[in-house]
Amino acid sequence: MTVQRDNRGESRDLEINPIFSREPVRVPRYAMPDHGMEPDTAYQVVHDELMLDGNARQNLATFVSTWAEPQARHLMAQCAEKNMIDKDEYPQTAELENRCVHMLARLWHAEDPRRATGCSTTGSSEAAMLGGLALKRRWQHKRRTEGRPTGRPNLVMGINVQICWEKFADYFEVEPRYVPMEGDRYHLTPDKAVELCDENTIGVVAVLGSTFDGSYEPVSGIAAALDDLESRTGLDIPVHVDGASGGMIAPFLDPDLTWDFRLPRVASINTSGHKYGLVMPGVGWALWRDRDALPDDLVFHVNYLGGDMPTFALNFSRPGAQVVAQYYNFLRLGFHGYRRVQQTCRDVATRLAAEIAALGPFELITDGGELPVFAFRTRDGTDTFSVFDVSAALRERGWLVPAYTFPEHRTDLAVLRVVVRNGFSHDLADLLLEDLRRALPRLREQHEPHRHADDAGGFAHGAETKNPRRPGRH
Repeated sequence: MTVQRDNRGESRDLEINPIFSREPVRVPRYAMPDHGMEPDTAYQVVHDELMLDGNARQNLATFVSTWAEPQARHLMAQCAEKNMIDKDEYPQTAELENRCVHMLARLWHAEDPRRATGCSTTGSSEAAMLGGLALKRRWQHKRRTEGRPTGRPNLVMGINVQICWEKFADYFEVEPRYVPMEGDRYHLTPDKAVELCDENTIGVVAVLGSTFDGSYEPVSGIAAALDDLESRTGLDIPVHVDGASGGMIAPFLDPDLTWDFRLPRVASINTSGHKYGLVMPGVGWALWRDRDALPDDLVFHVNYLGGDMPTFALNFSRPGAQVVAQYYNFLRLGFHGYRRVQQTCRDVATRLAAEIAALGPFELITDGGELPVFAFRTRDGTDTFSVFDVSAALRERGWLVPAYTFPEHRTDLAVLRVVVRNGFSHDLADLLLEDLRRALPRLREQHEPHRHADDAGGFAHGAETKNPRRPGRH
């Protein structure tokens, strides 16, 4: 057998403890083995390597659900082999998807939930791209009807949008017009959004829950500013709400906040079922206020129980298990159950934020009062350690708390961010706080910071900077 070697000439084969195996104890690491092995042996090999992963429950970087009830897991296991695209073969799974769309349409105040159009996706990134595609196609149709060119579409958004919007702009040839951060303004505002709009603007993206700090963008104010723009110029520019997280927080905790289909200018909304929808990854949802908001030439039609089932998605084959789990959660929790879960998350976030601020060396950017997410920085005068040192110290105890810099115009601002999800209890918050207190004396004894932005790693989960010349995180 050929032994693979790394760049230091060392063996890269796996060495298996003989007690695990009735097979040869060497397994190639980067090549398929010539012969198979017992299932228990293969399981043990994979299991042992995965022990080096972080503990998902201690991952305070991700917005994705890391806990589910045993019954939900059991349902998902029962549906693991079901392909969501096969609606003829799995008509009841398709029906559960349809019911979830109707429930979300009501939750987001669609004028006629029965006419709202929507679908499940693999996550909010795909859902956001579907929303962007619909905006672009609607703009193209209108321009062609007017006999005007369609070659230079642009999309207005804050620099704080999740990386999927940069991908959308790149993949589908739309100019991204980012509103930069300035001073203490960390997200899109109505005046700045309108400044970048023109006749080629296909829409404005408003984020209900920024990944940088957990804050809501003022969707109602942005819509009002666009209403005024239309009255002055005739430009009719729709809004897409990226509610990846906030779309499943605001309806339960902020019922008086007007951000959804109650605003006539909101054409579409996306959310992540696998974030605050409380489903294990990955499922997202995209909804349009009515059929007119989603151009029919983007929709494919399949025969479903003798009727018409419209489909609109970027992916083809994908699991139905998460859709079933979403329906389970909607039944299991109901409106008041979701409200209790989300309120607990917000209570944990605001209390933990306040206690971290009380430690002395930290200053809050946000306090967890919108999304149950908060960001904090080191206070001016704290010169022996950086937020990157704090992140590394917490990682020694298994906590994954990302540290990162803000985008262009505020790259001087480096923060830590904590995402509180279902399953992160007051008790776990106390344990995190205790570990942070334990680390501070050692950090204060340093002569200078040991770690900087280049040491941050790659787990900011949405808080990546944008660079049009070099897409992606840098």
